[in-house]
Amino acid sequence: MSDATAFAALVELCARLRAPDGCPWDREQTFESLRAYIIEEAYEVVDAIGDPRPGQLAGELGDLLFQIVFVAQIAREKGWFDIAEVCEGIRSKMVRRHPHVFGDVEVEDAAHVVRNWETIKQRERETEGALAGVPRSLPALLKARRITEKAAALGFDWFELSAGRGEPDVAAVLHADPDGQEGVEKLEAARQIGEALFWISSLARRRGIDPEAALQATNEEFSLRFAALEVAVRSGGRELRELSPEERRDLWQQPGVPGPGA
Repeated sequence: MSDATAFAALVELCARLRAPDGCPWDREQTFESLRAYIIEEAYEVVDAIGDPRPGQLAGELGDLLFQIVFVAQIAREKGWFDIAEVCEGIRSKMVRRHPHVFGDVEVEDAAHVVRNWETIKQRERETEGALAGVPRSLPALLKARRITEKAAALGFDWFELSAGRGEPDVAAVLHADPDGQEGVEKLEAARQIGEALFWISSLARRRGIDPEAALQATNEEFSLRFAALEVAVRSGGRELRELSPEERRDLWQQPGVPGPGA
C-alpha cells in the first residue's frame, strides 16, 4: 500500500467513525474531550523513541496520527478546515522556514538554521512576541528550555546575560534549610528554586542537553534503585517505612545498587 493510499484510508476511517451510523463514542467526542488523549499519545510516542523495538514506535506514531486526523475530521464537519488543508499548511510552512533548502539562502551550521527559523517565524507573527508560540501548558522544565532557546536564537542568550547572577541562587537552594519554612520565607524559597531550575535548564541548553530528557533519565534511575531497595528490605521480612533514618541512609549508600547515588 502506498503512502497516499494508506493515509487516504485513515482519513476515510475517521469519517466513517463520525458518520451518523458510525461509533456512538466517537461521535460524542469534541476538541475539548480529545485534549487529554492527544497529550497522552504524544508522551507515548516520546517513550517509544527509547524502546529498542521499532514496531513499538510505529504503533505509537499511528495512535498519535489517528488523533490528528480525527480532530481534523471534527473541524471538517464544522466547516473550518480539513486534513488536506492541514497538510498543505505545514508543507508550505516548512518550505518558508527552510530557505537554505528551497531557496538561495546559505547557512553555516545547524545553529544558523535555528537563528534563521526564529527570524522567519517572528516576521510571520509581526503582532506577536517571539515567545507567543510556546504553549502555556508545557511542562515547566521543557518550557524553560524552549523560551530560552527562542530568545537565544534572536541574540538574547539569558545564560550569558545572567552570568554571575544565577549561580548564587543555585547555591542558596543547595544550602537552604529544607524544614520549617513558612509564609514569606517559603515564598522566597520557591523563587530561589524557580530561578535555580531556570538557570540549570539554560545551562543544559548551552551544553546541547535536553533537561527534560536528562531529568527523566534520573527519574528512571531513582525508580530502579528504589525498587531494588524495596525488594532487598522485603526479603528480610521488613518494610521501608519500618527502617530507622540511619538504616535508610546506610541502605541507600550501599554500592552495587542501580540508580542515582550508586
